[in-house]
Amino acid sequence: MAFGGPAVPYVPTRPEVLELVFEALDLKEGDVLYDLGSGDGRIVIEAAKRYPIKKAVGIELRDELVKEAIERVKREGLEGRVEIIHGDFFRVPIKEATVVYMYLLTSVNEALKPKLKQELRPGTRVVTLDFQIPGWKPVRVVGDRSGWQRTLYVYVIGDSDV
Repeated sequence: MAFGGPAVPYVPTRPEVLELVFEALDLKEGDVLYDLGSGDGRIVIEAAKRYPIKKAVGIELRDELVKEAIERVKREGLEGRVEIIHGDFFRVPIKEATVVYMYLLTSVNEALKPKLKQELRPGTRVVTLDFQIPGWKPVRVVGDRSGWQRTLYVYVIGDSDV
């Protein structure tokens, strides 16, 4: 199953929507955040700057975005707290995540369901921007107040994946 490349377009999360994203992520001390399809790394970098999380990991397939993200991590001095992995998020283990962020298409979210259920521990939060995980019930929905008409869906492994 190959979803990389054009099947998952690169659409960066707008700066105006970041506050909404972080409200939905609800990051706490010690959390390990994974961003599947992390693009230029803006979510994991900003998360590490703002919150006392243990670690933030971005997984990205596109060479140029991985290079840009790694440069940004170095510029911000976050090498010990942010890791950028050049790879396919279907193949990279995500078991240590306590929070997963995904801004992916519904079809990709659907295809990721088995991986999420198999690898993530009960209680792990999965947050999606705009596109739901078909068949799962969000425990919380965060609506946009910025005028961009965005919606974040918060799922919890063990509660939502029924």
